[in-house]
Amino acid sequence: MTNEVKNVPELRFSDFSDEWEEKKLEDLLKFNNGVNASKEQYGTGIKFINVLDILNTNFITYDKIIGRVNVSKAVENRNKVEYGDILFLRSSETREDVGMCNVYLDKEKHSLYGGFIIRGKKIGEYSPFFLKILLNNSKARKSISSLAGGSTRFNVSQDILKVVGILVPKMNEQIKIGDFFSKLNQQIELEEQKLEKLEEQKKGYMQKIFSQELRFKDKNGNEYPEWEVIKLKDILSERKEYSSKIGNYPHATLSTSGISLKSDRYNRDFLVKDKNKKYKVTIMNDICYNPANLKFGVITRNHIGSVIFSPIYITFEVNNAHSPLFIELLVTRNDFINRVRKYEEGTVYERMAVKPEDFLNYETKIPCLEEQEKIGDFFSKLDKVINKQRQKIDELKLRKQGLLQKMFV
Repeated sequence: MTNEVKNVPELRFSDFSDEWEEKKLEDLLKFNNGVNASKEQYGTGIKFINVLDILNTNFITYDKIIGRVNVSKAVENRNKVEYGDILFLRSSETREDVGMCNVYLDKEKHSLYGGFIIRGKKIGEYSPFFLKILLNNSKARKSISSLAGGSTRFNVSQDILKVVGILVPKMNEQIKIGDFFSKLNQQIELEEQKLEKLEEQKKGYMQKIFSQELRFKDKNGNEYPEWEVIKLKDILSERKEYSSKIGNYPHATLSTSGISLKSDRYNRDFLVKDKNKKYKVTIMNDICYNPANLKFGVITRNHIGSVIFSPIYITFEVNNAHSPLFIELLVTRNDFINRVRKYEEGTVYERMAVKPEDFLNYETKIPCLEEQEKIGDFFSKLDKVINKQRQKIDELKLRKQGLLQKMFV
């Protein structure tokens, strides 16, 4: 008795049992390269699909396209993109993106497409959204990317796409799978829109609170005192405590993501020959920044506890009369960073830095401790809502990825 391997997915809808059929893309699509127009022709005319339209949308319709190109009627007729056509990235800096595709799902209007794109004109029978999902799934992606040529840039051609082999079910199963993932994508998009609104809401609150357009009141409903003008040295003091790696502190690093343990990232400690080298100590609630990378937003509050990191980083202790959470909100705002950068010094842009003594001389306004704590608590609760929404999106995407692996052959 032999074990016959069947071309069926691990997970499928209960009303289907037939094997999936082997096809080549040339059985379903006729391939052509896109329009190459002069720069004067862009900006007016018919909507024109470009690389970003393929990468940044779930599917393409006429109204979603931003670009336009003005071409003759003959060129337009040769390069129409119509309902069900598949658009492929012809060239990319990464092997992971080359040959990625999207689908045109507008039944009312046709569009055009650019020279960095290969159009697959629909000539066979398939469910358009299903085919798009299948072609961007891991197995088909490997087939396309493995055939791509190039070194600094990777390219696929019409001839490469023609010979790509795929497995497809009958039409009614294609439609059902496409509808399922369409609804799942809509759910993810809806949750992403909710996250975007929450993040915009946070930005709005930050602007109103730090401009004092919006103020908190005390427990009796009374106004708090006016915000006081201070210099940061009135509330922060530089911590200049050092330790070697043979001490009791974990080794950490500082980036735009905040402070993280070296064990959570690529660990290069074995490259350090001097085991007694001194590292800077920072403790919970310190304000830390990289003098040369402040321009990129490398400033944060220490959320993880007592650690050591590179001595090039600056760490400040927040004095007891102020809320570390509020001070973090104050100094991590883009408005604050752009203003304090007036102190940057250096001849090379990448090395221009804000020295700690100049940072501490920055003048700003802050409220009393009780209002600081209310502001900090307000944003802490809002951040929890935002993080919960991010987690929900991540879980949906993880579920989608698992289903993609199981529902396709």
